[in-house]
Amino acid sequence: MIYDPNDASSFHDRLAAHPRLTDLTLAPDGARLIASVRSINDAGTRHVWKLWEIDPAGEGDSRLVAGTVQGDFAPTFAADGTLLVLSERENTDSTGEEGDSQGVSLWALPEHGEAKQIAHHPGGMADFTVARNADTIAYTADLLPGTADAETYAESRREREDAMVNAVLYGDVAACGSGAALGPDEPHTFVQRSGGAPVNAGSQGLEGAGDMALSPDGSLVAYTRSATGQAPNTNSVVVADAATGVRQSTFSRPGHRYYRLEFTADGSVLVCQRQREETYDTEWRITLVAFDLASGEETDLLPEFDNWPWPGRAVLAPNPGDATVWFTGDEQGHCPVFRRDADGTITRLTASGAYSSLSVTPDGSTLYALRSTVDGPPQAVRLDAVTPDQHPTFLKAPGGLDSPPGTLTEVHVQADDGFPLRAWLVLPEGASSDHPAPLVVIPHGGPQASWSAWTWVWNPWPFAARGYAVLLPDPALSTGYGQRMQERGRGQHGGRPYRDVIALTDAALARDDLDATRTALAGWSYGGYLANRAATLTDRFKAIVSAAGMWNLEAFQIETDLHAYFHEIFGDPRTRRERYEANSPHFDAAKMTTPMLIVHGGKDHRVPVGQALGLHSDLQRLGVPVRFLHFPDEGHVIGAPNHIRLMYETVLNFLDHHVLDQEWRRPAML
Repeated sequence: MIYDPNDASSFHDRLAAHPRLTDLTLAPDGARLIASVRSINDAGTRHVWKLWEIDPAGEGDSRLVAGTVQGDFAPTFAADGTLLVLSERENTDSTGEEGDSQGVSLWALPEHGEAKQIAHHPGGMADFTVARNADTIAYTADLLPGTADAETYAESRREREDAMVNAVLYGDVAACGSGAALGPDEPHTFVQRSGGAPVNAGSQGLEGAGDMALSPDGSLVAYTRSATGQAPNTNSVVVADAATGVRQSTFSRPGHRYYRLEFTADGSVLVCQRQREETYDTEWRITLVAFDLASGEETDLLPEFDNWPWPGRAVLAPNPGDATVWFTGDEQGHCPVFRRDADGTITRLTASGAYSSLSVTPDGSTLYALRSTVDGPPQAVRLDAVTPDQHPTFLKAPGGLDSPPGTLTEVHVQADDGFPLRAWLVLPEGASSDHPAPLVVIPHGGPQASWSAWTWVWNPWPFAARGYAVLLPDPALSTGYGQRMQERGRGQHGGRPYRDVIALTDAALARDDLDATRTALAGWSYGGYLANRAATLTDRFKAIVSAAGMWNLEAFQIETDLHAYFHEIFGDPRTRRERYEANSPHFDAAKMTTPMLIVHGGKDHRVPVGQALGLHSDLQRLGVPVRFLHFPDEGHVIGAPNHIRLMYETVLNFLDHHVLDQEWRRPAML
């Protein structure tokens, strides 16, 4: 046990325990605003969900939602204003005896009175959505092959459990991109109307994502069906009759995927994201499209918009006849809210910060959202739905943070091809020309991502609290800099993006308040890959930290849960070896001299732990100083609070030892 709630001696301890505001939902009449908050439990060992009520006017303090219990999540309002949540809470019948409590169920939390279970499925539910104007819900739940409803599914589950059978017979299956095993259960879309029996509207495919929408009147349900092994980069949108489950139409486009479905207020059009993922010859492109359900015509809503409406869900005007759309997207180190009018005009509504979880009031005049910055965690805010480049009104909600231990500025430089590059630079307290700070360079993951928002993964402020300046570069393949940024990095993960990172590092070190003789590089996921790449290409850094990074790209493309995605970008290594040989760090292992710390989770499906083991073996073989921090039960992200603390403490002690020449301090729990 290493958690002491009264001990605030280090920033990373406070970071691990800090409440995390994750999403908002607004009542149909605009009177209630509910936030999901992930808080640390009393033992300090894991994060748990709690629901908070926020005053939309910003006057009253926030409070726990009446009737909520620990573990309620995914709050959504029904058409009549009842708050619905997913929960594993136990259900009891009218006699007070314990009923079926297996798995996650859907519950109603009235403002007054007891919570009531309103939908249940054997093994639990994954996601749900509601109709804006009708007593209709849709949810994602599993069925086994050969079962058509909950009753036969429950029987089949019991038979398999009694026989201790846990086997899957695959046919046409796409590589899993969810970081989890596939099957034998298959996600389906179910619709329940006015408390009646659920209707099976069809399978979402083995990799079903629970992406669903109901038309406002509850007559139609739309959902995405996942890609298959024959077409791994193509999914489809299915529209079905909500009363019968009969499929009415299907939309798809070769080489594209659709996400985050929303019906317009009159139910005649379906709006969603369309993603063309990177291939060997084409770069990523994301836009918003509209499907006319009568004609089947697909229209690009953002043909001239150079950035992406991603990753958040678009919000549509609540009134029939109003074609306004609000969305968010990275832009130059921020993630503003944008408004698209019916004539296609796009207006940026926010001046700074990164926004998510948008909601709009019934009259379309006001937006609610979460806003974060690189130096501040998410907070609930209110925005005018029309005014350009505004600053938000902050609401009283959990999750605020005192001033971080340092300041934030920017670094700008031209790349070797003339493209303008930028990065955030975190400066620790006291950095000056008389006392220049050591520098840690932290490339982001992705690679399609940006340093535009607060992050709980590889947050820069624990480093600043220890006295390090932190450079947060956005190199080629970063989002928020137009399609050209994707084009210039396509197919060369370790080429131009690496050179951009070095160019921004050189520009930062031209400052007199940074010490160019004491530098390090640390990255996670794609940033971990760039760390491995740097280890083979330069000896300028005194230490390198590689967390969940790729080492041998040829082995990686076989092992990763995104096999099909990576194979499209780099090609088949048996016939097209050029990109593997040009970008895989392991080919240049003999050039490594810099001390390295490797961090990896044993249950990482995205970048399997074999990548870390291969790197560790090569470093040991070559006699390069190396330490390997392994979390056997963690995945691609280190998530347990005590593991987060151990990770930061180990990383910081490693940097102190090699960058600052301090004595090595092994964390007590290790």
